[in-house]
Amino acid sequence: MPEQDLKILQRQARDFRDGFQTVLMATASLDGEADISYAPFVLDASEGICVFVSQLARHTRNLLDSPRASLMFIADEEGSRNLFARRRLILQCKARQLPEEEAGPVLQQMQEQFGKTVELLRSLPDFLLFRFDVENGSYIKGFGQAWALSGNELKILQLRNG
Repeated sequence: MPEQDLKILQRQARDFRDGFQTVLMATASLDGEADISYAPFVLDASEGICVFVSQLARHTRNLLDSPRASLMFIADEEGSRNLFARRRLILQCKARQLPEEEAGPVLQQMQEQFGKTVELLRSLPDFLLFRFDVENGSYIKGFGQAWALSGNELKILQLRNG
């Protein structure tokens, strides 16, 4: 596929991701118990996906124990022509908790985007900020249209077979 077409697909994948305010997160406990959840997110300056989550939640404990997650952005059912082929972006990520000195600007960005709720959550001692960095993933536009990708910039690599 020509490089220009790959760039167009990359822009489409990025625009798709950027159209969301929440992300679905799949995590696993140390004993392999799967958990799925969601959280509001922002992109930081390096396009890392950042979430502010409570230590009371299973997904937070899972991330602290095993800092890996699969993230998904998926088209709304109502706007999809075929429910078997909903457009989606699935990202395999490494997660890390951001220390306070790095968290400030991202939390300020979250507060500007999501309002007073973030201000309240920042005052609670159990909330932690995590940053997800994309290792690889897939951008699926429909049947037979699954593209492998890598990195936070969602660089399209090739048509994914199988």
